[in-house]
Amino acid sequence: MTREIYVFNDLQELADRLAQDFRKAVENKSKAGEMIFIALSGGKTPRIFFDVLAKPPYLGEIPWEKVNLFWGDERCVPPDDPESNYKMANDSFISKVNIPDDNVHRIIGENPPELEVNRYAKEIQTNLPDEKNVFPVFDWIFLGMGDDGHTASLFPNSLTLHEKTDICVIAEHPSTGQKRISLSLPVINNARRVSFLVTGKDKAPVLKEILEKGATLLPYPASKISPTDGLLEWYIDKAAAPELYK
Repeated sequence: MTREIYVFNDLQELADRLAQDFRKAVENKSKAGEMIFIALSGGKTPRIFFDVLAKPPYLGEIPWEKVNLFWGDERCVPPDDPESNYKMANDSFISKVNIPDDNVHRIIGENPPELEVNRYAKEIQTNLPDEKNVFPVFDWIFLGMGDDGHTASLFPNSLTLHEKTDICVIAEHPSTGQKRISLSLPVINNARRVSFLVTGKDKAPVLKEILEKGATLLPYPASKISPTDGLLEWYIDKAAAPELYK
């Protein structure tokens, strides 16, 4: 695994850089005559990034027909629910760019989770290559991180962290009990590129631990992200990593 850390003054600067990197990644795949398979995250940080993608020059210059969008996790809610990760992404940029409908693979949150966890796993298997091993290979997975160290919908002390064979898992929020569908750790760690988007001073204590100690005995799911043959990136703002400015 290769690790890179990028620190930005603010969220807008982070989003602008990420949009540039996104365009470059899609263009490289397009020039090779290939599709790119991406799993998006929810949360406040990617919303600004999505807003940038919906504006020039990215709106018209990215070859959107080469982009296949999936989600790393989703709450078990309908697509028009304010808590839907799909709704946030669709409102921010998907509905505004020229991406084919067949290239948008949402988690159907209104389905019973016991059915959707298997349906979505099959959709991923059908569309993604699996040349590395038994798990599908995403080109790029975006992740957020909570101040408790959770990522996607993988929460501390959850049994989902021990999943070894399934592509997707049914997760449950530890406080509200809300059901969610999430990619499993083996799938995330099988990606070619995984990028955390972390902003805000409330994330600073956990982020500092993870960056210094990695996965060694830490209880945070985010610390367990370690792509087997891929790149792990941290796009973070100054508020989330003040020690990097000392």
